[in-house]
Amino acid sequence: MIMDVFSSKYLNTLISEAGVSDRKRQHRNIHRSFDEKCQRLINAIGVDSYIAPHRHRLDPKSECLIAVRGLFAAVIFSDKGTVEKIDFFGTEKFKNLSVGLELPPEVWHTVVALTQGSILCEVKEGPFDPKKAKEFAPWAPSEGSADAQDYFDQLRALCKQRLLESSDERTFETYSIA
Repeated sequence: MIMDVFSSKYLNTLISEAGVSDRKRQHRNIHRSFDEKCQRLINAIGVDSYIAPHRHRLDPKSECLIAVRGLFAAVIFSDKGTVEKIDFFGTEKFKNLSVGLELPPEVWHTVVALTQGSILCEVKEGPFDPKKAKEFAPWAPSEGSADAQDYFDQLRALCKQRLLESSDERTFETYSIA
């Protein structure tokens, strides 16, 4: 019998690999094949990792995100790119913080890691077709483009502002929000 164990050493290695990657994130598939009915992966996302806003309407399957470590903001956008909602989730001890969420395929979204060492578990119905995995938002800069860093900095600042507005200031300062 094959059994995967997601130990602290395993997670710390993933975080280290994310820190030196160009995209500042690193994932490991838990599923053995893209043909499996349930696609699962662990994803270490650095605080400097810009995930371009996207949706999954081309292959319409919901995406479940569960925090393993850290603090995240799921940013939901309108079709025109206006931020409609920011949901915070994670393992930190903020008041009323959920541990995860599920996103419908038609929703434009991105995820921002707000603390160092943040890790997600992602679950999505399979099989997985990489050609249909993501539809990137036409109104947002592509990863690695000249405008991406400025856009990401503004997005992260908005997330931090909304988190501060919704939290006890002392609790906020206890954590190293990037």
